[in-house]
Amino acid sequence: MIAKLSGRLDEVGEDWAIVDVQGVGYLVHCSTKTLAALGEMGEACTVHTDLQVSENDMRLLGFAESSERDWFRLLTQVQGVGSKVGLAILSALSIGEVHDACAGGDAATVARANGVGPKLAGRIVNELKDKAGALPGGSGVGGAIAAVPKGGASADAVSALENLGFKPAVAAQAVARAMAELGEDAAEGDVIRVALKKAAG
Repeated sequence: MIAKLSGRLDEVGEDWAIVDVQGVGYLVHCSTKTLAALGEMGEACTVHTDLQVSENDMRLLGFAESSERDWFRLLTQVQGVGSKVGLAILSALSIGEVHDACAGGDAATVARANGVGPKLAGRIVNELKDKAGALPGGSGVGGAIAAVPKGGASADAVSALENLGFKPAVAAQAVARAMAELGEDAAEGDVIRVALKKAAG
């Protein structure tokens, strides 16, 4: 699977861009926020990608940050949310707004996106409420779960706690607190040990 493209921004449309990678032009569908972050045509750019294959289509989705791609994958797991609606949500809302809306059960914020009615917005926040804490982006405002610091150790620690039976939101919050206590460069084993105490306590 194509996970990332680094090349030159060749062309930009309303919801897509063409990235030239050593003479091969890749068409990637993007949110408006990603398109704005890619820079000017002719400049070097990098996009994190997700390849979606269906019976009659193969589509490459592009994201400015891997966290945006993670949220896209989570959103499109919800029934009724395809790639078009997923990109519409990420065009209308920042990662932090999506995170806080899901964590706080705020369907009205999600419904601001084009093509998202109140019923679908309610389904999105209900299904993703517990999963929101496992992904970065939250502000921690209004009862939202603290964001997990970026990095392999924190992500692996969250996964380890989930495997031990803790809910994603609980695991993410415990790891975030452990990372804050130990520092960004803490060893994975230490993060898991401290996070486990905080989750259990």
